[in-house]
Amino acid sequence: MIEIPSDLHKDLVPLVFLLGNWAGAGVHDFPGSEKCNFGQEVSFTHDGRDFLEYHSHTWVLDKDGNKVRPLESESGFWRVDADRKVEITMVRDDGVVEVWYGELAKQKPQIDLVTDAVARTAASGPYTGGKRLYGYVNSDLMWVGEKQTPEVELRPYMSAHLKKVVTPEDVERWARALPDDMPDDGIAFFK
Repeated sequence: MIEIPSDLHKDLVPLVFLLGNWAGAGVHDFPGSEKCNFGQEVSFTHDGRDFLEYHSHTWVLDKDGNKVRPLESESGFWRVDADRKVEITMVRDDGVVEVWYGELAKQKPQIDLVTDAVARTAASGPYTGGKRLYGYVNSDLMWVGEKQTPEVELRPYMSAHLKKVVTPEDVERWARALPDDMPDDGIAFFK
């Protein structure tokens, strides 16, 4: 279910499908690093200003789906303008800072992104840019990331399928929103 919070900045309505907490799993595969399955938790929140705050944490999973160790973490801020152009500033735990630009597709909740600027600390590994595609499909959030380095041409390296996490606060809010005159059996509500 997609809700538009009453305090959401009006410019962010096209990105409302991202809001909330998401969790799921995916695949990581890039030359020079370990190929693995990973778990992921993502949150998109807002505080009434004209951006979404984004946090992502991934970890390596063993063959039984248990957490083994952290993989990647990143945080950033997502904005969208009146022409559906999306801009993101992002920092990752490996010492990379990125500026991403892209576009929200017309008639569907899908965002195509490409890096515009990359800054790296001395401790970070080689990285020259990337592409990402995010999509809201059948109430799930799916994404695929592409990456390139001076040695490796742009290629897919991570993808995940995430489900919305429902919290007790969500259930309480939904329960408060039910009509007061709903019959005890609930059946008439659907007539």
